[in-house]
Order: sequence, then C-alpha cells, then structure tokens
Amino acid sequence: MKPELAKRTVVGLKEAGVDFVSYIPETRLSEILPLMTADDFFMLAPVASEAEAVGIAAGAALGGKCAAVYMEGTGLFVSTYNLLTVGERYGVPMLLIVAYVGSFEDQRNSYLFSHYGNKTKGILDTLGIQYITIDSGERLEQRIKDAVRMMNSLKLPVALLCTGEFTE
Repeated sequence: MKPELAKRTVVGLKEAGVDFVSYIPETRLSEILPLMTADDFFMLAPVASEAEAVGIAAGAALGGKCAAVYMEGTGLFVSTYNLLTVGERYGVPMLLIVAYVGSFEDQRNSYLFSHYGNKTKGILDTLGIQYITIDSGERLEQRIKDAVRMMNSLKLPVALLCTGEFTE
C-alpha cells in the first residue's frame, strides 16, 4: 500500500467517525497502523485472533464507540461465528476493513490466498454482511463514509474489501 493511499484511508476513517479499531496486523494494509497509532483520535486494540477482534469491537460499539475491525481476508473465515452471533444476532454495527487477499486484483496473490479470495464474497453473502470492493483510491473517503453510514443504518457489520491499489 502506497503511503498516500494509507494516509487517505486513515483520514477517511477519521472523517467517518471511526474512533476504535481492533486489529491483527497483516501485510497489505499495514501502513495504516503507524498513522492511526500517531493520532490520538483512534483507540487501537491489537489482538491475537480475528474472532477476538470482532468481540472486542462489538463491546466498543455497545459502549458508544464507532468501531472497526482491521483484518486479512482469511480472518473472515476465523471470525464467522462471532460475526453471526454477536454482530448479526445483537445488531452491532462495526466496519470490517478487510485486505481482500486472493482476489483477482490482489497484486500479491498466490496459491496461498487464491482459494480464500475465491470464497470471501460467498462467506459475506452467507452471513448477510453488506460489502463494497475497493480497488483504487477513487472516492475513497466517500466510500468509507458510505460504509459507516450503512453499518449504522443497518445496525450490522459492513465490510470494505480492499484490493488492487491497496495490495501494491
């Protein structure tokens, strides 16, 4: 991820009101972490598992934070139970910032990720989680705001699947 795109992503999150992010670092979008760490607006919670990240973000959302979970696409598979039982059942809005590994546009795609990427949208569809695929910085800040507005309107998790330019 190029530095300018990372900066715009963090600005977009801030402008959308996202003030809490639980995360497991990964390689494609990791440039956002130092920027969020340096900004006192964000409360960050590093975790050991994507399922744990969803549970912690849900608690933050229920406590009044505008919460996001930053994870690699493979983490969706790990966190499905928590997304369904906490996010969907209890109607907890949270933004899933997902490095869409294994997608057609993933510039670092390999046999390690392609099978996961091939099933990512199917998992989200099965869980009833709305998503948008973002492959460039075009209208990035607005797309983030739109996703946050949607998650708050639905009172459910919503995903941003980041690929293309985000994976360079």
